Amino acid sequence: MNNPIDDGFVTLIEYVGKRGINVEDGLVVLLDHIQYACKRIATLVASPFNSSLGKQEGIGAAAGSDRDAPKPLDIVSNEIILSSLQKSGKVAVMASEENDAPIWISDDGPYVVVTDPLDGSRNIDASIPTGTIFGIYKRLEELDDLPTEEKAMLNSLQSGSRLVAAGYVLYSSATILCTTFGSGSQTFTLDHSTGDFILTNPSIEIPRRGQIYSVNDARYFDWPEGLRRYIDTIRQGKGKYPKKYSARYICSLVADLHRTLMYGGVAMNPRDHLRLVYEANPLSFIVEQAGGRGSDGKNRILSLQPVKLHQRLPLFLGSLEDMEELESYDDVQQRVNPGYEV
Repeated sequence: MNNPIDDGFVTLIEYVGKRGINVEDGLVVLLDHIQYACKRIATLVASPFNSSLGKQEGIGAAAGSDRDAPKPLDIVSNEIILSSLQKSGKVAVMASEENDAPIWISDDGPYVVVTDPLDGSRNIDASIPTGTIFGIYKRLEELDDLPTEEKAMLNSLQSGSRLVAAGYVLYSSATILCTTFGSGSQTFTLDHSTGDFILTNPSIEIPRRGQIYSVNDARYFDWPEGLRRYIDTIRQGKGKYPKKYSARYICSLVADLHRTLMYGGVAMNPRDHLRLVYEANPLSFIVEQAGGRGSDGKNRILSLQPVKLHQRLPLFLGSLEDMEELESYDDVQQRVNPGYEV
């Protein structure tokens, strides 16, 4: 059998292990376990039996909780990722959207993983794309002498500027893994015939301008004045880019972001809705490494210091020039909830 590198096909593990992007061995091992978990999740998402997976009575977020009420596949996906991280031998702590507190895994694991195991799971019954999001930090060795719960939390609340790797997996017509190790962003597509993620774009470059914005327009009249003016302006082609923008909204964060990376523009949720630790930080790292920007409407996401695990905030991701124009309107954060459920 011919070597896949000789044939021009490079797998994810070959790319990070042999292609000179300076990824240390432990991180390669960890990534291998994460990709395995995501392949299992991809199979579950596509299964005709997934509506009966993991059904439990009485599952839901506690009253007043910052977490979404979990759905069955969320729980199963969370267990798959946790199991893979445990088996890797490389992870000290995992912080997940599905757990109230971080889970301490190993005293000598060199890495910390934050994750949203199955973003957009409410869309599964309609076969709308979903995704997995993850970020990887180094364990803060200076905290090793603290009590387990305290060091688990502090390791999980690192600023996004300390990320060493991040990625998302899009479960759609193709299963695509997009990742960064701090030297550009790459995409890999799952080859179902071999079970390998194959390199399909070694260097994503988000266009400096797009012509698409992605947001829930049904909430237009709840938005702050600045955001309404920005959307009105670009829809009419009266902004700094003299073309009329189009709206494209899937209501699946990973899917909306992936399209934005490919075509440019802005994907946004102006409400205090998306989570800083395991959604905004990893995705902003990927976008910045592709030449774009992640913002809360005023500040660079990766410069923010998390203060709690499930902290929510507005999130704007996209092309650099589009983001600069958006931020110039200032009043784009919807801080007042008009009464609907977050």
